[in-house]
Amino acid sequence: MFEAAELGRKIPKAEYQKQVPELRAGLLEAQRALREAKVPVIVCISGADGAGKGETVNRLIEWLDPRGVETNVFGPVSDEEKDRPPFWRFWRTLPAKGRLGIFFGSWYTDPIVRRVYGQTKSADLDLELGRVAAFEQMLAEDGALILKFWLHLSRKAQKKRLRDLEKDPRTRFRVSPDDWKHFKLYDKFVKVCEQALRRTDTGYAPWYVVEAVDDRYRELMVGRTLLESIRKRLAAGKPEPKATPAPPPSPPPTPEAAVSVLDKVDLEKKISDKQYDKKLAVLQGRLARLSRAAWEKRISTVAIFEGWDAAGKGGSIRRLTEAMDARLYRVVPIAAPTDEERAHHYLWRFWRHIPRAGLVTIFDRSWYGRVLVERVEKFAREDEWMRAYLEINDFERQLVEHGIVVMKFWVHISPEEQLRRFKDRQKTAYKQHKITDEDWRNREKWDAYELAINDMIVRTSTREAPWTIIAGNDKKIARMQIVETFCRRLENAVKKNRR
Repeated sequence: MFEAAELGRKIPKAEYQKQVPELRAGLLEAQRALREAKVPVIVCISGADGAGKGETVNRLIEWLDPRGVETNVFGPVSDEEKDRPPFWRFWRTLPAKGRLGIFFGSWYTDPIVRRVYGQTKSADLDLELGRVAAFEQMLAEDGALILKFWLHLSRKAQKKRLRDLEKDPRTRFRVSPDDWKHFKLYDKFVKVCEQALRRTDTGYAPWYVVEAVDDRYRELMVGRTLLESIRKRLAAGKPEPKATPAPPPSPPPTPEAAVSVLDKVDLEKKISDKQYDKKLAVLQGRLARLSRAAWEKRISTVAIFEGWDAAGKGGSIRRLTEAMDARLYRVVPIAAPTDEERAHHYLWRFWRHIPRAGLVTIFDRSWYGRVLVERVEKFAREDEWMRAYLEINDFERQLVEHGIVVMKFWVHISPEEQLRRFKDRQKTAYKQHKITDEDWRNREKWDAYELAINDMIVRTSTREAPWTIIAGNDKKIARMQIVETFCRRLENAVKKNRR
């Protein structure tokens, strides 16, 4: 794969100086057009040690308007990053729509290095690359333009480049012992890198292998390719919606057989105040001990609460938090996305809130808005919410694989109970802020929401992250079931993690 990048291509200095002004002007104009078209651009700069990756990044920043460029450099994983799944460090740095993000080192570095040093097997690398390809596809389907440059040097050229850098006092610091260590493994690096590039070279995120012996040739090739790709994307306009996966499961057409998962919930359960107070006190004491034990063992928890309007999500969350040390949890209420959040992939704002090791994050509403309110209210196109099921499952799988406990609660109530609570809120002064015109509008679409809820639970209740459906007509029953489930899941994780 790299043979074509070992031909000794060079650009004379005079030709370079002739081409650069026109290239810079074109890039600046394209950058302005990108901003107006609200297209995010992701540029990955990777390649051999000593191939000039840093110089190439510097040159791009010089040629572009720096106010619209974000440069991200990824070195060794920090303690903060180790507490979260590997892709957390990349999600939080993705560029907003209309901006350009340059990634100096990326999601390819660690998988390649681990494989070269024998820390993983070839099959493991292939699985990691599969996740990388899915990540890039998800961003591309959301509208991102992705370009990946591999700056290549032959073995002979790399050795000469490293020696030249060491001789010059201005560049000596750029050559580390690791560079020479990697050089001794040159053939293995080439083999693994070829596997990585072939596995992830796609139409939506192509690789461009650039010969890096001559600095001027390298810089012009990267700059031209970037400009041509942006122009082509802008000329093509907004991409057509991708083909959607198989239609989601829906209730059968016969009314008698149209039963959803919610129809099986027993909403008639009740409990006396005395029993409730006694049992809740025991459960909260248990939760206090378990949350402390999870913190000591660095077991994180992500809990999400979804449910009908007025189902009692807030009250249930309070019964959890009042049992835990305030330093160990955070509640994240999710409302309509801000302008900054709308400028990114819909999962971006949730990745940012993943807790550090041992802590608890509770989402009052969540990423499931994509397949609920955005589906029913048509805020998202059909192809967008259809592919969200797979995207969400993969997101949650990454959390679980990292050791995070994921709990998902749907609080269910009957339409009659919702109506009663709506009227109660209207009559009670300190509850009136909880009822809005939107709540009444949503109620008129009960059947559409019920269908969406059924599809959501069927398609996203996985072994790693199952849904727990809560009977919410009796708030006391609901709160007890939630605290009890929370304790059980946390206890299982603590026992499993015994040292």
